[in-house]
Amino acid sequence: MNRRNFLRAGAAGLALSTMSRYAGAFAAPKPLRVGLIGAGWYGKIDLFRLIQVAPVDVVSLCDVDSRMLSVAADMVAARQASKKKPRTYADYRKMLGEKDLDIVLIGTPDHWHALPMIAAVETGADVYVQKPISVDVIEGQAMVAAARKHNKVVQVGTQRRSTPHLIEARDRIVREGKLGRIGLVEIYCYYHMRNGSNPPDTTPPEYLDYEMWTGPAPMRPFNSMVHPRGWRAFKEYGNGILGDMCIHMYDAVRWMLDLGWPKRISSTGGILVSKGAKANIPDTQTATFDHGNMDIVWQHRTWGPSPDPKYPWGMTFYGEKGTLKASVMSYDFTPNGAGQSVHRDVTYEREQYPEDVTEKDIELHVAPAVRGHMKDFLAAVAARTKPVADIEQGHISTASCILANTALELGRTLIWDAAKNQCVNDEEANRRLRRPYRGPWVHPEV
Repeated sequence: MNRRNFLRAGAAGLALSTMSRYAGAFAAPKPLRVGLIGAGWYGKIDLFRLIQVAPVDVVSLCDVDSRMLSVAADMVAARQASKKKPRTYADYRKMLGEKDLDIVLIGTPDHWHALPMIAAVETGADVYVQKPISVDVIEGQAMVAAARKHNKVVQVGTQRRSTPHLIEARDRIVREGKLGRIGLVEIYCYYHMRNGSNPPDTTPPEYLDYEMWTGPAPMRPFNSMVHPRGWRAFKEYGNGILGDMCIHMYDAVRWMLDLGWPKRISSTGGILVSKGAKANIPDTQTATFDHGNMDIVWQHRTWGPSPDPKYPWGMTFYGEKGTLKASVMSYDFTPNGAGQSVHRDVTYEREQYPEDVTEKDIELHVAPAVRGHMKDFLAAVAARTKPVADIEQGHISTASCILANTALELGRTLIWDAAKNQCVNDEEANRRLRRPYRGPWVHPEV
């Protein structure tokens, strides 16, 4: 889309002030130069949504999987207006060393978020980084510090903040007081998403630089479960289902209710059912985030049915005046007693973006939210302001989930001091704020 068509298409439903902010993102005389680190599943989803909403020039791609990288380069050439094939790199440091990028997208596995993001802002780029932002708390602190030091815009891929029907639920249900006082929010995921298999370890495929893929994480024998997309089953590379799925809903609740850090964090669970699998993340877990006058309680099970088949992954707000259930697919408000119930479904944009329909592995219901998230990011880049999912907000949501896992491992409640960025009177928990890095990689510091 050209600038004029983009502005025309985006005008409906946006306030004038917001539209002016978006318009500034496309006033530059040249297209913004873009690079992507991590050219797999969600890296491409993010990049293609960016191409749809702005006249960018994708000049660089990086991935340690040469086959994946080659496919991505061909797809980008077919999708972007210039039809140019981007340069390809196996090492993000060489790509960033060119120092010719305005925007860097990071779609790597979680253990590879911190170092590329910090390096990207050091070279002068603004960054869109996938969630969770880090695998330990100190990484996240260092990422926030780097963004602020270099005055760079960093948007986190918690795109619930840009999901049209969830924005409506926040504005018309929560902010208009239809729930009254909210005393409890339940967030949950009942997807059977934990890999239950136990394949043998093998030699890494020749097209994958497994040494570089592992990077600062502990070196495990290669297993077909890990790559591509299966690495979330192992705590060495991420933070389990809390780091993958809880962060989305917890972040959305914080955004809708304007909440900061939790005061106390506790968790129970473990591998309670699927004990024969190679995966080492919990298949069952409950976590409580105490925000003073309100608890946010997470639960996941990777076995058994969902209590509500319409809401297998979502959030439920319990208020004195009513209940709000919300997810990526819909929301339902039910008043207590007399009053009007409200139901809304997800917004699709198949007609506006017909290429979505044939894109492999796309989440059609999420595409409008990602486009909105990219528009907000670009507007913040133009105005030099914080985006809706600023890196600090991503850090709070990420670190809270990491602390819940730490509470599970230690078997005790953690009290978090947000001013000091540490747990209160808990030396062992504070030692775990930083994971050991495998050499020669060096852990970032604040």
